[in-house]
Amino acid sequence: MPCSAMPAERARPLFLALDQGGHASRALVFDAHGALLAKGLREVQVHHPQPDWVEQDPEEIVTSIRDALCDAVQELGAQAANLVAAGLATQRSSIVCWDRSSGQALSPVISWQDRRAHAWLARFAPHAEAIHASTGLMLSAHYGASKLRWCLDHLPAVAQAESEGRLAFGPLASFLIFRLTEEHTLAADPANAARTLLWNIKSQDWDAGLLHLFAIPASALPPCVPTRHPFGHLEALGQRIPLTIVSGDQSAALFAYGAPHANSAYLNMGTGAFVQRTSGDYPGHQPRLLTGIVLRDTDETTYVLEGTVNGAGAALQWIEDDLGLEELEQQLPAWLAADAEPPLFLNGISGLGAPYWVADFASRFSAEAEPWQMAVAVAESIVFLLQANLDLFQKLASPLEQIVASGGLTWYEGLCQRISDLSGLPLYRPAEYEATARGTGWLLAGKPKDWPEPEFGVWFKPRANPALHARYERWRSAMDAALVDYV
Repeated sequence: MPCSAMPAERARPLFLALDQGGHASRALVFDAHGALLAKGLREVQVHHPQPDWVEQDPEEIVTSIRDALCDAVQELGAQAANLVAAGLATQRSSIVCWDRSSGQALSPVISWQDRRAHAWLARFAPHAEAIHASTGLMLSAHYGASKLRWCLDHLPAVAQAESEGRLAFGPLASFLIFRLTEEHTLAADPANAARTLLWNIKSQDWDAGLLHLFAIPASALPPCVPTRHPFGHLEALGQRIPLTIVSGDQSAALFAYGAPHANSAYLNMGTGAFVQRTSGDYPGHQPRLLTGIVLRDTDETTYVLEGTVNGAGAALQWIEDDLGLEELEQQLPAWLAADAEPPLFLNGISGLGAPYWVADFASRFSAEAEPWQMAVAVAESIVFLLQANLDLFQKLASPLEQIVASGGLTWYEGLCQRISDLSGLPLYRPAEYEATARGTGWLLAGKPKDWPEPEFGVWFKPRANPALHARYERWRSAMDAALVDYV
């Protein structure tokens, strides 16, 4: 049901941040100093129709955003008249196909976790190094190109729309821009376009050579625009709110507490875990890490080096389901605090990401153990994979001084402490978990210097933990031995 219009109230300008994540759509309203004034949330479902397939319903996602938006502006009451700008941050690497005439979705949302086209993509292995140099990405079925090609080859409605000139496809963000704006704008922002494996990080546009290589029709892709752009207007409470910022979830999260610092590593742990380090200039081609653009504005472009761990929250969900563990979320803190030696877990859940990049890596434990110890081993594997990426970060630039961690998994203090212990770096966990929306709000507000945290977070200082360091060294050796089978 549409929201009813409310009378205007004179107040400070307000900024609406829409965060479309893997399991929920959120709408949060901030003032110009970062104070959270209203919030709406609607959950969305994730479907696994076959092994390696991960899908969502595009209509459910559109409805969830509209409903979350309605909830937030209704909570604002008369202050809703002071909403001056909106921003949208979405799951990167997820794609949708739609009819540019009607707006009807022609495919499911194929999630960033989906690897259905891995075997097809393997034929392009001889081009992997050139693709990495052009896009900043590894040759991986997690990214959009193979998903788009799969839709063209296997969904008749998509192929027909392409033959009739009605097809639009690309990042989930582009579909949502089209469906949510009054103008039905076709556009792709840098953070999301860059996760298609079709976007050239140097020219900052679709790459003609890669489109030819993957047989992707350029005519179906949205035009590339900056992060800050007049995307169109959303309607709420009878007003037209300009949509001026579109980005990816991990990209926006970097700005949650203002301008990111080059000497900090930014870690966001949810379904996957992503660790990023900013660079003012293009950092060049870095083997085994990703290079991306998190902000392209009128006055600056912010680059990042990024490491990805696909099996973070997804791995904990896997072990919970596989062993039939009950209430893992409640029990894991005590298990992490127990004085015991867990086995090692080589974590390939959802595909082994950085810095190893093996899509079909077979996960395995080093030994049998009690179920709770196996759960701890899975949790520690997240820490070990993150440390393998931090090891590379430390070699490629000036030494890191600290880690800033956000996302749902930071609720586990035992994980945060292990990351600090193993890295030797202090880790700061802000009190506000909504990093993606808060970062979107900061960009919307014009990157103000005054963007204080609503309350102070928690510091985890590195402690001596020789047992953890020894397990990490054994884990590195076990991983090296296992990877021989994939060379």
